[in-house]
Amino acid sequence: MRQFIEIRTEVAKQHPNILLLYRMGDFYETFFEDAVEINRLLGITLTSRGKDKPDAIPMAGVPFMTLDSYLARLVKLGKSVGIVEQIGDPAAVKGTMPRKLVRIVTPGTITEDELLPAKADAALIAVCPPSGKKSPQWSVVSLVLSSGAFKGFCCTEDELPGEIARISPQEILIPDSCRETAKSFSGAAQLTPLPDWHFDPKHGTDELLHHFNMENLDAWAVSEKPGVLAAAGAILGYVEQTQVDAVPHIRPLVFEESSRFVGLDPSSRRNLELTEPLRSENGPTLFSTIDHCHTSMGSRMLRSWITQPLRDPTVPRARHEAVREMIENESLRDALSEPLKNLPDLERVASRIALGSVRPRELSGLRDALPALQRLSEAAALSRVPLISDTAAILKPDPALTDLLGRALLELPAVTLRDGRVIADSFSDELKELRELRDNAGNVLAQIEAREKERTGIPTLRVEYNRVSGYYIEVSRAQADKVPDDYRRRQTLKNTERFITPELKSLEDKALAAKDRALALERSLYQGLIESCSAYVDALTRASEAAATLDALLSFAKHAADMEWTCPELSDAPGLMIEGARHPVVEKALEHYVANDCSLEPGRRLLVITGPNMGGKSTYMRSVALIVILALAGSWVPAKHARIGSIDRILTRIGASDDLARGLSTFMVEMVEAAAILHQATDRSLVLMDEIGRGTSTFDGLSLAGAIARELADRIRCYTLFATHYFELTMLAQTCAEVANVHVKAVQSGGKVVFLHEVTEGPASQSYGIAVAQLAGVPQHVIREAKAMLRELEKRAEENGPEPDLFSSPAASLPEPEIELEEERESPEVEKALSIRDDLLAIDPDTLTPREALASLYELIQKAKKKD
Repeated sequence: MRQFIEIRTEVAKQHPNILLLYRMGDFYETFFEDAVEINRLLGITLTSRGKDKPDAIPMAGVPFMTLDSYLARLVKLGKSVGIVEQIGDPAAVKGTMPRKLVRIVTPGTITEDELLPAKADAALIAVCPPSGKKSPQWSVVSLVLSSGAFKGFCCTEDELPGEIARISPQEILIPDSCRETAKSFSGAAQLTPLPDWHFDPKHGTDELLHHFNMENLDAWAVSEKPGVLAAAGAILGYVEQTQVDAVPHIRPLVFEESSRFVGLDPSSRRNLELTEPLRSENGPTLFSTIDHCHTSMGSRMLRSWITQPLRDPTVPRARHEAVREMIENESLRDALSEPLKNLPDLERVASRIALGSVRPRELSGLRDALPALQRLSEAAALSRVPLISDTAAILKPDPALTDLLGRALLELPAVTLRDGRVIADSFSDELKELRELRDNAGNVLAQIEAREKERTGIPTLRVEYNRVSGYYIEVSRAQADKVPDDYRRRQTLKNTERFITPELKSLEDKALAAKDRALALERSLYQGLIESCSAYVDALTRASEAAATLDALLSFAKHAADMEWTCPELSDAPGLMIEGARHPVVEKALEHYVANDCSLEPGRRLLVITGPNMGGKSTYMRSVALIVILALAGSWVPAKHARIGSIDRILTRIGASDDLARGLSTFMVEMVEAAAILHQATDRSLVLMDEIGRGTSTFDGLSLAGAIARELADRIRCYTLFATHYFELTMLAQTCAEVANVHVKAVQSGGKVVFLHEVTEGPASQSYGIAVAQLAGVPQHVIREAKAMLRELEKRAEENGPEPDLFSSPAASLPEPEIELEEERESPEVEKALSIRDDLLAIDPDTLTPREALASLYELIQKAKKKD
């Protein structure tokens, strides 16, 4: 306990809030408040040391064999965990077993497959605030330990939430002075405040130079970016602390311009359901729909492409051509797919080799995968598209690595090194001899026995072993005088004598120590094997990236071929024009999808979309945004034809929700998102606005919606899809040159509404709100009352004349545009008949008394006679 308290006190100086798992034999134990907390978090049994004493110490432990499963649960709960291991051989230690902290596991520094999501990276980022007016931008550095990717960029405060959402980190390092500010952009990531001095440009420069063994940083273009240097220093220092003695594989720092990617703020990513569903936890997303990758690293690459679409069309165009060749050349597609099916997660295996934590089965999986990597290289070399053919040289494995792993490992090594049975006998003569002694001692004893019987002429001589006496030669007392001179008496029993010879003593010493010596030698050989493999980490990392690229392209090609997608045109002309747009997720769920066109270009920058709820307005808007994202990610798209101009960001305001934790009502959230769009949108942005202004009174909401629409169309001049139920907004097309009206068609017949999901030019004729409410199961008497109130309101509107145009001056008020009705309104007679029918259906004759039945009949007759 003294040792535990000493280690706990030392660790707490830099990591006061971590749980400490302390190795004691076959368990990792926790003590004091850690034991109480792990009991609360995981339900592990809480016991105590000295439970019969008044100062009993709370204790809870987990078996070392199942450590990873418990770590996964703790990390998912946002906890950081320190691992204290036993050091040295327990059999050779006298007194307290030496122990030390070997690693701290945090959400952003995990590398084990059991703890990591297979199809997503666990990123750690450090955020450095602006240092003054000369450096007004925030600096961000990200590190993915499982791949070694190390990147930095600068952005404005408005762009910061979107950029962090793009990376989707698990953990964010921030200066302690920024603790409160960081809550506004951290999202679901764990915030880890560090003392401000960790974020020092000079300290960061020294850390980078030391870690990468460089003289200067000129080649990285970060020397004049103090914020990036500060954040890089903080992240490297944190990794050194958490990994303790292990040196992770970190690639050179790459400085990226944040303007390289299409801007997508957190709410837009959420609304478009790129990787996370809005409602059902297991619901479909864009990523889950198009992910057909054979490998986890391919899925992660695909995920990064669709969450980080590119503004520059050069790379997406290259991906489009690669997809085209894969679709048109089925033999190439098959030649690339076959070896990919046999590849492990090379990226993470390479990372664990660098950390020294790679397991035997992972190395044997790498060995078995190298021939598949060679076949993949040969298949890629056959392509005529540079994006594919250029990967051939990168994928080709080094024959020296193939030879090393082939010689060193057993065909099927043990799962863990502690079990032995990992290194091949042929790799070490000494190991082979020790194993023969360990495994074949019985055969050797039989050989010695046969030889000694022949030499001594004693037919009853036996060579035996027991745990007390060790190895011995047993001879009956009657034959004891025949033993040779080199026999030494070991033990005298009632009827027998036991002897030992120099040969048998030597065998005994070797055999009894063979098991331990073999295991120790095997550990040493395995450690040497990892060190030898570490020379190939860079090559394996590059090969994993090339394989992941091919896998992601194959996924694009498969989905495009199966769903009949087309290659988009990335144009220099402004705006976008899409024929036959389909929603990539919704079309998978429907037998027949109604495709629609969308044209947004100068002179037609804002479309006011009207039509009924459930008519498909939101699906139409999202389909356009997702087609743009897919095109700029490098995929083909669900449309007959798509021409996509330059897009710098996609901004959405869709759906209604509150944020009670921050004290924001639904309407306030709506206005906050609208304000963000108005501040961030440019004339190259795509904006989706759905039902803005509905969270307040009619006039307030209409006024706000109209002003926002006019701002987007006339002043910002962005490309906007503006869905609304305010029919007054259709008048904007009369006064704003950049506004056009479209609507989602529906027809009403027999009191029921039929949604056609077809988007056509012009405004809608009505909203069908009451019909939709009826479909939703609103009680009939409520529906009847709503219809009566609607008729009264319409009657008042007719008596008071048309409302003045909200979007022009009273003197210049325009007459209402003529609207071609899509269906005939029901006559008063039909309305009356339907009402009487509803009343009849509401009567249960089996429960009425004769008097009640007669009264109901009189009421129905009176209602039928009443004139409208």
